[in-house]
Amino acid sequence: MKTLKSTLVLVILLMFTPMLSNAQDMYRVHEDIVKPSHVMEYEGILAEMMAMVNKHQITDASWLCSVTSNSHYLYVSSIKNYADIDKPSFITQLIEKEGRDKIADLFNRMDKCYDTELDYIISLNKDLTYMPEGISQTQEGQNYRNYHILYVSPENRTIVKEKLKELKALNEAKKSKVYYRVYNSGFGTDGEYVMVAISAKDALDMEQTGKENDAIVGKESQDIINQMYFNCLRYEKLEANIRPDLGYTSK
Repeated sequence: MKTLKSTLVLVILLMFTPMLSNAQDMYRVHEDIVKPSHVMEYEGILAEMMAMVNKHQITDASWLCSVTSNSHYLYVSSIKNYADIDKPSFITQLIEKEGRDKIADLFNRMDKCYDTELDYIISLNKDLTYMPEGISQTQEGQNYRNYHILYVSPENRTIVKEKLKELKALNEAKKSKVYYRVYNSGFGTDGEYVMVAISAKDALDMEQTGKENDAIVGKESQDIINQMYFNCLRYEKLEANIRPDLGYTSK
């Protein structure tokens, strides 16, 4: 029965998710929307879990943790294909090491800290990403993030993509100093969107670098960005920080 269910899930994913090109890397995102009043409790429970993960050197598990200013905790794991979704998670190993009751208690306490948790897939679009020194999700000393989320409809997705191509070409021609990654929404996301992620040391560094870069890319860049805004369903901006203490890479 489990095999049949897994097969059906994969078929549905393939039917309703656009085909990915070789220029896209896929990521599974688990998102906990933590109640503001429970952030300290949630972080305390996370510290317990991370201590177990590091103690037992959990294998075949890696994730990056990004925490937004409105208490959304995003755990991002690279996947090769949709079949990876059905693989046992690191929790299975924790249960084997620490016992089912102990791990169940940990997650039961964690569940009280949020009313909503989400799981979805996004993909890194390398063709639209501007990182001339090499594409990476993390840059040393730059754990601050701005996420610019452009929601699109089937009608306007093509023009938004074209504008992102124009923006990258302009940045390459002008040798822009603001690097960014472009992600496409995928299966399970709340609507279709394109997300532009920009890294910096902190909020002040982000602002200063942006102002300095305005002198390089000029009005042309803003004109392209405005045209994207005008062709979107809606736009959101999120501030976040990468939390190395809550991330993990198996050795």
